Amino acid sequence: MKKILRSFIVLFLFLFFGFGALILNFIIFPLINLFNSKEKRINICSKIIHKSWGYFVKLILLCKIIKINFDGFKKNENLKGKIIVANHPTYIDILILIAKLDNTLCVAKKELKKNFFMANIVKSCYIVNDEDNEEFILNAKSILNSGYNLIIFPSGTRTENGKEIKLHKGASNLALKCGRDIVPIVINCSRKFLAKEQKIYDAGDKPIEFNIKINETIKINEIDANLTDIQKRNRINEIIKKRITPVY
Repeated sequence: MKKILRSFIVLFLFLFFGFGALILNFIIFPLINLFNSKEKRINICSKIIHKSWGYFVKLILLCKIIKINFDGFKKNENLKGKIIVANHPTYIDILILIAKLDNTLCVAKKELKKNFFMANIVKSCYIVNDEDNEEFILNAKSILNSGYNLIIFPSGTRTENGKEIKLHKGASNLALKCGRDIVPIVINCSRKFLAKEQKIYDAGDKPIEFNIKINETIKINEIDANLTDIQKRNRINEIIKKRITPVY
């Protein structure tokens, strides 16, 4: 009975999230875009996303669907202009991280620009990783230089517990091009939840515990200067993989 009740609660929560996304996507963000410059628009929209997703995460916690333990975040509260990388076990990882970290944007897949619920949200305060790599680098560099952090899931898709994480090299390449340090975050879940190819209502019979830890920063200027750019990128990717792989 408890499992069925939790399933209904999760479905309600995501209907609520979808309704909120529609309001932002079709009413609030278009109005903001109409009356503000790009710089001001990003600032306003990022704060709205940070606050609204923060309230949504609090609602999930209040409903006892999940519990979250944060480790190492207090000493990193003033993150600024950093590239944040993380493993990606659940659908709500980005919600939790954006809710927790102020002045933080995310790299999104180009497909989200066509998403009914998210198109204007993505265009307003995300960096879209599309085919034009040079434009992506320029946009990302501008965002980082403005003091925003940028979250990237280097696996490109949701990761599976117990399986080796396969990384793209976009985060390491961006760090080298922009000269920005990388903050690795590892997300552990007590059980599979909102994972790839898992039913959205499969929430089990007790709260899923998230343990989210900031690991040691990868400092770009400490990478061996004698390495070639490709070797540097590969070396950074090795370190990322080690520092975002959960230990079970």
